[in-house]
Amino acid sequence: MRIFIELPTWLGDTVMVTPALENIRAKYPHAEYFMMGSKVSIDLMNSFPGLVESYLTPKTIKLTLELKNQQIYYDMAFSFRSSFRSKIFLKLINSNKKFQYDKSSHVSGHQVSRYNDFVNESININTKPGNLTLYTKKRNSGLKNQIGINPGAAFGSAKRWTISGFCAVAEELSKDHEILIFGSKAESDICKEIENCLNKRGVLRFKNLCGQTSIGGLVEMIKDLKLFITGDSGPMHIAAAFQVPTISIFGPTRDNETCQWNNKISKIIKTNLPCQPCMERVCPLSHHKCMEEITSGNVLEEIQRLFKKF
Repeated sequence: MRIFIELPTWLGDTVMVTPALENIRAKYPHAEYFMMGSKVSIDLMNSFPGLVESYLTPKTIKLTLELKNQQIYYDMAFSFRSSFRSKIFLKLINSNKKFQYDKSSHVSGHQVSRYNDFVNESININTKPGNLTLYTKKRNSGLKNQIGINPGAAFGSAKRWTISGFCAVAEELSKDHEILIFGSKAESDICKEIENCLNKRGVLRFKNLCGQTSIGGLVEMIKDLKLFITGDSGPMHIAAAFQVPTISIFGPTRDNETCQWNNKISKIIKTNLPCQPCMERVCPLSHHKCMEEITSGNVLEEIQRLFKKF
């Protein structure tokens, strides 16, 4: 059996789709899988069991037709994207059973549950979503004295906690731990500002790894952390997949929909302002109080409470 899967575009959504993928695998344990997606989603899933081939999402109809012309027949095809382009692609793909996720039909509950409900409805099964599952080739290093901070967020500046807050927390934690700063190349400015802040304060035990890790490398490093401090982001969900103790700082987004799934040692920090959640990429009121009012003291206090749990 051949199953085609179009993955979500974003890193975090791709992690959150994994319980649904595991339920497809359980239903069809001997299937061969063909995946299409963004570069980050494909890189994240390159060790998925049964994966035969993967493709980057075509940006033009011409490339879409080239994929169709490969004459590969799929027993079924799933798209976890609601876009019109994905709808067109499914019409062209060689498969008699085609299923497309419709976000307008799945509007409540955690995103993990929404994806899983889509799979249940598509292939007429009744499963619950399990834990997030990412496949890696390396074993846990056993080193647990590194703390990761992830100050960026691909969604937009509204989801980012303050540079001064991250700097103050990193400075305090560096007394007993090595601090690792994570981020994509697009987030190099904010990571560099934190690096400069730590240098000015004389902090030595840190590394700025922004833009220096592949997706696979990011997974390998996050899974071995003692603690992860992050906003609502893709790396936050990677940490959840490996049950890494996590402090998640939420501002404009709905934590009940995109918080860490099934992480036993995690804490959400947020304010409760009347304007929350605005779901905007940039603060529409220009004050960003949902993040500005969370202090480094608030975060350090919750970290100490979290440390007592493990």
